[in-house]
Amino acid sequence: MTLLADLSNLGVMNTEIKNLAGLIGQTVTLRGWVHQFRSSGKIAFLQLRDGTGIVQVVCARSDLDDTGWEAVGELDYEASLEVDGEVKQDARSPGGVEVVAKDVRVVGSSTDYPIQPKEHGIDFLLNHRHLWLRHGRQRAILKVRDEIIHAIREFFYERDFTLIDTPILTGSIGESAGTLFETEYFDLGTAYLAQTGQLYLEPAAAAFGKVYCFGPTFRAEKSKTRRHLAEFWMVEPEVAWLDSEGNMALQEEFVSAIIARVLERRRGELEELERDVSRLEAIVPPFDRMSYSEAIEFLQAQGSEIEWGADLGAEDETRLTDGRLKPLFVYDYPRAVKAFYMKENAEDPRTVKCNDMLAPEGYGEIIGGSQREDDYDKLLKRIREEGLPEETYDWYLDIRRYGTFPHSGFGLGLERTVSWICGLSHLREAIPYPRLMNRLSP
Repeated sequence: MTLLADLSNLGVMNTEIKNLAGLIGQTVTLRGWVHQFRSSGKIAFLQLRDGTGIVQVVCARSDLDDTGWEAVGELDYEASLEVDGEVKQDARSPGGVEVVAKDVRVVGSSTDYPIQPKEHGIDFLLNHRHLWLRHGRQRAILKVRDEIIHAIREFFYERDFTLIDTPILTGSIGESAGTLFETEYFDLGTAYLAQTGQLYLEPAAAAFGKVYCFGPTFRAEKSKTRRHLAEFWMVEPEVAWLDSEGNMALQEEFVSAIIARVLERRRGELEELERDVSRLEAIVPPFDRMSYSEAIEFLQAQGSEIEWGADLGAEDETRLTDGRLKPLFVYDYPRAVKAFYMKENAEDPRTVKCNDMLAPEGYGEIIGGSQREDDYDKLLKRIREEGLPEETYDWYLDIRRYGTFPHSGFGLGLERTVSWICGLSHLREAIPYPRLMNRLSP
């Protein structure tokens, strides 16, 4: 049975739960969803959630008319309600207050709500992700994610970066051709979902000096690891006249600022997630640094069979950060395992001026960055070595034809950063609707 309240009073401002502490003794109208519910004879207790907080609502038969009490008797998890009631101080309740109901009106009933207070399997919860978002752990994660996004935007705004919106549909390959999602683009052939906005940021850096983009990116990697999603969000700054050393310094400042803001504003959510905040409090510059060659030597001394020239895998990254409190920069990788646009090291042409930032606690790479190749001839040579279509990159080469300049940038994966800060075991919890190689719904 679905009971619909008379919503003619929706024009009247309701009270948000977060503001109740300042309204002791007043009568308010709340709108929200039943978070928990228990009833005993002539009295019922429910926890109401409205997105700003949770409050206990006491529903006594003696305080309600027949219609209101009948509505209380038909409540179930996640039913949506309107409640009129008096705010009273109660130190035992969430937020230190409770509301004594004077009237209860069911707006939307919720019969046999699928997610009950018991253990559910991962697939079940992913199939019901649209409902699982309502629950405490998921709300805490997404509140932290939201705070990280605000921190990112404010960091760059305060430092005079200009936001540049880069294309999602592109004809240029930014990373590996083997991880592209393809689609036919009218009569112009094949287009790809963007792996990165970087190529389009570099021209903008010549116009504005300091720029960034922030949006969804796509990788068609057939991977089921806890570190991979097919669709994820990435923030990518690009800075003119910045070398590789300056690029790493910017990354240190950036990550430290994000964590400081989360610690300042989202400790409650971190506590709900049972995150050890002391690990986050240790994240202050300077971060540890190690060249790729030093990393290979270290790994080999630990018994790894990795050889110089191979890319680092997840297990290697975990070994390198084991026991460290701060992130680790690994820099100057072999050019054979990195993207074509990275600048060749004059001291060792086998390597390029790049870095990965590896988060501690086994979370691996959260940032990849590099100084870009600003020499026209060297960049063209790399494009040809990679077998990329020169005509597709003609506009990109123009940056080197007309007033070339040193510049650097990096990309931070939002979901990996959320996972690390929240202490999650899998990226799928760090985004509202995860896209995995075996999941496109909901």
